[in-house]
Amino acid sequence: MKHIAESTVRRLSLYLRFLEQSRREGKDTISSGDLAGLGGTTSAQVRKDLSFFGSFGTRGLGYSVSALSRRIREILGLEREWRVVIIGAGKIGAALAQYRGFADRGYRIVGIYDVAPARIGVSLDGITVRDQKELEGDAARLKPEIALLAVPPTAAQTLVERAAKAGIRGILNFAPAQIHAPAGVEVRHVDMALELEILSYALTNARKK
Repeated sequence: MKHIAESTVRRLSLYLRFLEQSRREGKDTISSGDLAGLGGTTSAQVRKDLSFFGSFGTRGLGYSVSALSRRIREILGLEREWRVVIIGAGKIGAALAQYRGFADRGYRIVGIYDVAPARIGVSLDGITVRDQKELEGDAARLKPEIALLAVPPTAAQTLVERAAKAGIRGILNFAPAQIHAPAGVEVRHVDMALELEILSYALTNARKK
């Protein structure tokens, strides 16, 4: 498949949310204009984004909500189950473990790990937190594909390397640290402080207009 820009993938994810909302509201079809309005883009951009993956919709009638939802789920890899481990069971890790939205998207938490004795053995949404030293051995059995990394910055790089050696190929990093991914491992960063700084910049400069 040709290279698809990250911005396009992000918009597909938004379109899917709007389509699922429309389905819950009992709508059978939706127009590119409706998707554009909900996503803050243009009809032309919606059509361009979808055109990378085939032909959708009928001129004058719009898109079938159910058919387009199904196709976008396939494109995003949501038609299968993804096995996920959480490394770090502090406040962020515990919140992630108890977030029900993951299951709705096919992400199943199969293991949670920490180094703090007070956290090891605690149950989070039915999963017992295990000692981090068990990660590699468990991975051979559980075969996780994605790790959510919620550890102190100083531990992040080492744990990325350990996760990679354990066969994990996708890492969502919540640690405020620059890490280097081994070959064949995809790392995405969630920097909440950065997002807040961008928001505060926008609010500050909006007052100056």
